Amino acid sequence: MSELIRVPDIGGEGEVIEILVKEGDHIEAEQSLLTLESDKASMEIPAPRAGVIKSLKVKLGDKLKEGDALLELDSESQADAPAAANPPVDEAEEELPQPEDGGAASADAAQAPASAEASEEIRVPDLGSDGKARVIEILVKEGEQINADQSLVTLESDKASMEIPSPKAGTVERIAVQLDAEVGKGDLILHLRTSSASAKPQPSSRRSPSEPAKATIAAEADRAPAPTARSADPAPVGAPSRGGSKVHAGPAVRMLARELGVDLGQVSASGPKERILKEDVQGYVKQRLNTPAAATSGSGIPAIPAVDFSRFGETEEVPMGRLMRLASTNLHRSWLNIPHVTQFDSVDISDVEEFRQAQKAAAEKAGVKLTLLPILLKACARLLREMPDFNSSLAPSGEALIRKKYVHIGFAVDTPGGLLVPVIRDVDSKSLLQLAGEAAELAEKARSKKLSPDAMQGACFTITSLGHIGGTGFTPIINPPEVAILGVSRSSLQPVWDGKAFQPRMLLPLSLSYDHRVINGAAAARFTRRLGDLLGDIRTLLL
Repeated sequence: MSELIRVPDIGGEGEVIEILVKEGDHIEAEQSLLTLESDKASMEIPAPRAGVIKSLKVKLGDKLKEGDALLELDSESQADAPAAANPPVDEAEEELPQPEDGGAASADAAQAPASAEASEEIRVPDLGSDGKARVIEILVKEGEQINADQSLVTLESDKASMEIPSPKAGTVERIAVQLDAEVGKGDLILHLRTSSASAKPQPSSRRSPSEPAKATIAAEADRAPAPTARSADPAPVGAPSRGGSKVHAGPAVRMLARELGVDLGQVSASGPKERILKEDVQGYVKQRLNTPAAATSGSGIPAIPAVDFSRFGETEEVPMGRLMRLASTNLHRSWLNIPHVTQFDSVDISDVEEFRQAQKAAAEKAGVKLTLLPILLKACARLLREMPDFNSSLAPSGEALIRKKYVHIGFAVDTPGGLLVPVIRDVDSKSLLQLAGEAAELAEKARSKKLSPDAMQGACFTITSLGHIGGTGFTPIINPPEVAILGVSRSSLQPVWDGKAFQPRMLLPLSLSYDHRVINGAAAARFTRRLGDLLGDIRTLLL
């Protein structure tokens, strides 16, 4: 059987800002049909019964009031229909004055002397439905002077978001509700200090406990003087966002956003009056899911806009190799998650160079080449034992350090395919010649693509050198979960004052990047100074 569904009593007039169904839809009883917005609330109109929508009688932007046709519904059954789906409201009864029978209500509403002030309790009106709603916004603060009909809090139920107005002017003494609290009819919102000269009696409600809160809100609005002109649209209901403005969205959209974990402040609105629709939330989620990880610049960081370089001249797109792509992702993750600080220093390696040249024959006899790298590995291993925070990792909780009892050190190798970092294990227990041979072997495997994944795992610390290329310093990026990395630049012969004269000394620039959550600046400076001491006299490594 076909019947016409009309607008129930909404306490005035509302604008259609969202249509939630379409012709041909099968709907259930209490399913929301559309969203109306009045000056005081956004509300969803539910279906009185289940059925199939035959035709819609409204469109977006229509102004509706009680009794206006919404849609034509083919009902599944009339058995469960109430006797009067949309009973008319007797306007005369709606505006009946409060009986002056000397009862408690009249006594409470009696005016006090003009010079007196009183503290009043402002409570939650009848909310209808199951009588509960969540506090999603508190719009006033303690000590604030407010006007009559000024909104105090925003409540959100299953069917509507509504602002609760103040029945009179006064000063907020104490706020009794908190954000996200569940409140119902009669719960205390705040204490209001009022002047009896400006206070006026609040008529009692004649409505039944099951009547929706929107009628109560409308009755409060009816007592306010009608504005002579509307200079702007009423502020949308919602949580603060977009630089202090409010998100304009209905309860169903807010529920969808909560389920999907979407911040409505980040969603572009396509509805009337910048209202966010369900399609906007769904489109936002699809866009985020389809955005490649490499195109984002971290949480909350805007991506670099795409540029059509062909506008400026001829171009060629060369795909990145797999190794380069992996390195790009890892370096990006490290830079965004670790607070990098770099300590720059230079150390005197004149004596180390003399020692290295003196041992050249012994190294050749052992079949290895003694470079500066094995000496740096040995010296750093000594320091990782002396300064265990450098040989640690931050625990996943962020509240503890995991200190390692082993000393494995990685060293960066430049290969045609990209940067690889093989790891030498137990560096502190190996001789310089053993380290030289193992480093050369691992470097050759890296360049010939024969390095196994296991050979690049487990490092406690990393050394990266640009000395064979040049430069006086750089900022190496930490290889997590390590907490530090040593960068080595090209050594050079420089004059150094010894107290009497300038002497030619070989100085090596060092760049120590460290995780400032674990290592402080003083510890980093001590590390590079102590490294300088060990390299200044190679014999101290034997102690």
